[in-house]
Amino acid sequence: MYRKGINAYKKGNLKQEVALADPHKLTLMLMQGALDKIAYAKGCMERKEFEGKAEHLSKANAILVNLRDTIDLDAGGEVGDNLFALYDYMIGRLTDAHIQNNLQILEEVINLMLPIKNAWAQIPESAKQEAYQAQREKQQAAV
Repeated sequence: MYRKGINAYKKGNLKQEVALADPHKLTLMLMQGALDKIAYAKGCMERKEFEGKAEHLSKANAILVNLRDTIDLDAGGEVGDNLFALYDYMIGRLTDAHIQNNLQILEEVINLMLPIKNAWAQIPESAKQEAYQAQREKQQAAV
């Protein structure tokens, strides 16, 4: 009973964070969510809780697909292409880990994701504002 109340509070708090977050923060939250789901799947795999493993890997996969599919390949250039390919690789590796029940593959994906998340977190505020402004101008020009 106590746990249900905590989970409800967390969900409410997360919804509020999402509602107030800028695109940079949302991306950071997605990255952390993917890492969390992979870690949960890892624990389930260790405990042979296959239903939980499948659920968490499915959610991690969905997050990675979203991150991959929201890359602006026109603006991103070679970096965008490489990031797209890396997310695509991680998605495939999660499938491999699920099929093979392989903890090392999950570690591999975590080790690929962490530097991306850490680099994203290091983006200076001025660069974020510049990107938001360019995106607004692009949207207004399309109208």
